Amino acid sequence: MDQRTTIPSDVAAHVLWQDRLGGWPPSTFSTKLLDAWTSADTANAERLAIGFPDYAAAIALVKSGQQGIQQLRAIAGDT
Repeated sequence: MDQRTTIPSDVAAHVLWQDRLGGWPPSTFSTKLLDAWTSADTANAERLAIGFPDYAAAIALVKSGQQGIQQLRAIAGDT
């Protein structure tokens, strides 16, 4: 995760929700964005990360394991 990328609480909550780890449901657009990300190969995930760095950082935290998930929950206010 780029140290300069800030993850807003709603983005954290949306990524948690997508992975059934808490949070709250996103809007229709964000739902489709996360669905596309889930289906993306590495090259397309990298393209999505350029356009949506906050979501990329949140997804990276989820993928990093339990400590990252806890950090994301703290950002979302979903402890």
